[in-house]
Amino acid sequence: MNKKRVRKDGKAWHNNIGLWYETLKAEQRTQFAENCARAQWGPKKEKPKKADDGPWTWPLDLGRYDRSSALTAIEEDQLTRYAEAYRFYRYGRTMDFGRSLDRLVQPLNDALDYTGIITKHRKYVLLFFLRETAERKRAFWGWTTEEWIDSIDRRRPERQHIVAIAYLMCGFSDLHRLKCDHIVYGCLSRKVFGREYMKTVSERVYALLIEWGYVRPGTSNRVMRTVFEALLFIRSPHLDQLTLEHLQTVISRKPARIGTYSIVAFSRVLASMGTVPKALEIHRPVPDRKSSPALTRGVPLEWARLCLFWFERSTAAKRSRSKSYYFLLNVGRWNGQVHPTVLSPADWTRDLAAEFISVVCQWHGGDWGSIDPTHIKSRGKILAPGTRADRICSLRIFFRDLQEWELIPRRFDPMRHLTAPKSLTALIGPNPRVIADDIWAKLVWAGLNLTAEDLPRRGPTGRGRSRPTSYPIEMVRALAVIWLFAGLRNNEILRLRIGCVRWQNVDATVPGTGEVLSADAVCLLDIPVNKTGTSFTKPVDRIVGEAISAWERVRPQGARLPDWKTGEVVDFLFLIRLTAVGRSYLNNTLIPILCEKAGVPLADVRGNITTHRARSTIASQLFNAKEPMTLFELQEWLGHATPAATQHYAKITPLKVAKSYADAGYFARNLRAIEVLIDQDAVRTGIASSEPWKFYDLGHGYCTYDFFEQCPHRMACAKCDFYMPKDSTAALLLEGKEHLLRLLQEIPLGEAEHAAVEEGVAAYEKLLLKLADVPTPAGPTQRQISPGLVQITTVRPPFNVAARLKE
Repeated sequence: MNKKRVRKDGKAWHNNIGLWYETLKAEQRTQFAENCARAQWGPKKEKPKKADDGPWTWPLDLGRYDRSSALTAIEEDQLTRYAEAYRFYRYGRTMDFGRSLDRLVQPLNDALDYTGIITKHRKYVLLFFLRETAERKRAFWGWTTEEWIDSIDRRRPERQHIVAIAYLMCGFSDLHRLKCDHIVYGCLSRKVFGREYMKTVSERVYALLIEWGYVRPGTSNRVMRTVFEALLFIRSPHLDQLTLEHLQTVISRKPARIGTYSIVAFSRVLASMGTVPKALEIHRPVPDRKSSPALTRGVPLEWARLCLFWFERSTAAKRSRSKSYYFLLNVGRWNGQVHPTVLSPADWTRDLAAEFISVVCQWHGGDWGSIDPTHIKSRGKILAPGTRADRICSLRIFFRDLQEWELIPRRFDPMRHLTAPKSLTALIGPNPRVIADDIWAKLVWAGLNLTAEDLPRRGPTGRGRSRPTSYPIEMVRALAVIWLFAGLRNNEILRLRIGCVRWQNVDATVPGTGEVLSADAVCLLDIPVNKTGTSFTKPVDRIVGEAISAWERVRPQGARLPDWKTGEVVDFLFLIRLTAVGRSYLNNTLIPILCEKAGVPLADVRGNITTHRARSTIASQLFNAKEPMTLFELQEWLGHATPAATQHYAKITPLKVAKSYADAGYFARNLRAIEVLIDQDAVRTGIASSEPWKFYDLGHGYCTYDFFEQCPHRMACAKCDFYMPKDSTAALLLEGKEHLLRLLQEIPLGEAEHAAVEEGVAAYEKLLLKLADVPTPAGPTQRQISPGLVQITTVRPPFNVAARLKE
């Protein structure tokens, strides 16, 4: 039918209603008035007041309705007549169904009045129920859950009102089975429990979420969706009626890993209100690899049984036990193939233990593993020395425990015969990898200039815009500055507490030295219990304290959480949304951010850039500074228990070693330059074969011996026949020649000669005594030439060798 014609005819009928009413008889007028009252013509009834924050009761009294599912013959006839005609009327409440359909229509109208449907949508909802009832030949009171789900999923417009009617009137509760885009829990909650109740609940939950750092709209909206879903599940708007069992049931009704985080956040809200005793935790299930049948294939049954018994009874950490368990199964697999008669640890002997030690020393990744060893990360590569030593230790502890538990006889001493050989332990040691100075300088610049634009954005939203970053920029900047300047381990950074920075407000005098430390030089940072000792305090640059203070000013309020190392309940500094920063955040997120901003690769020649490499880099720079820290001072600053551990970090830089080596003059120490005069005229005229032509300047004279560097008396000249004193006429004529060539020749020095040059008169006289009976190139000894020089009667003060030679 044409819409315009329907509207025109309806308007004409409305204008002529007065004339038509006058033509009715008295009985017909009475019936018409009753129908008008039933259809709410004239003054409408007052809508029921919605719930507020006070006591809440079910809004509809279902006991006053006839909830029979069977349809009468009159109802079936009227449904067939009105189901199609009803859609042509402009407003949902202007059509009179008559008394025959009041049992079906009146409850629907009451429910729609409570949910607050607008008039133009009411008729479509009523038409939907009339059609569905006519098709199913059964009133909606008797529809099954499957029929409700089918009807709701097929009806797109006004779906929320249909779900509200099913929830309020017929007890429909399987909301989680509806399609996700077919239900809005917030809208449905307001229709069911009332806007006043839901506004109060939303304000309470939102206030805590904002206080804890749940500032992103997407996260807070998901949490609120979970709140509404949980309230609809218990069919009450009161938060204090929720229990942990209710929340766990809501989680179980969701697909895997969908909404778990929101449930945990909501449980924290309830725990802070005192509704539940404790909040839920996020459980990330890890597959149990021990249940794989392939893991024990090829392992003797008794060996596998004792390995599993040891795993379940050992007091070691679970991670260590798991690694040892997998290795012990590999040992059993090797044992079963190489020694098939040895089926149990009770059959092991000292000789077999010695044989296996040699096997472990050559163990490669994947050796003797199962057909599907998911715990093996690298195959074919020989294990690191420390890993091989740990494997031997695991086997030693395994046999020790079994013997102490009296499960096997004591046939050998595992603490003595299952020890790592010295050739293996010699390869084990710390290996701090210092970052190059140029790369480190770029990383420091990147950390000091970190902005919010540098942080990674999450995936795009539905509108094409990227979501905000996970962590506030103040917290990320504080983490970066601490990593770059504090020299802390990864877990020490993440376990810092609120108020860990202490400021020095006045100048202080260092005891014992009298030196003054200015107030603006450093600040003090409190470090929690660490790997090698108890908590301590270390000085750091003020920029570290300023970054931490900037984060503390904007840090959201949080709860006290247990420290995973000590077990004590503390206020973690880096806490956001009641969750501590993940242990892999620095290595997997922050360092790649800094490397990208600095334009440096994630790895250098020494390996990947990790959190611990910054610690060794800072320690090396402090040890190689212009005014370096001593080894014991660096030990206190790093928090080491012994100086031996600090020595591995206090690496002297190659540049400083090169400078010290150059200053030591190793090459020049063993060589001395002596001036050589060459008579070019003698060389040109050919008389050099019969007369001296090369003269070595000794300071007090010249040596004409051609093989001067081979003369044993060169540093303590005996003044043999090859000697020419400078005060002689020949020497004066030599220095006056025009074509005299002056050169410098380096000669090697022996140990005694070097001592004579460097240490003074005692060494020189010792050299004289040593050479007293050594022949000179001319033949006679020094004792024969100058007997007085070798008779030492007094010890003179140290003197310059050149001055002694002049004498």
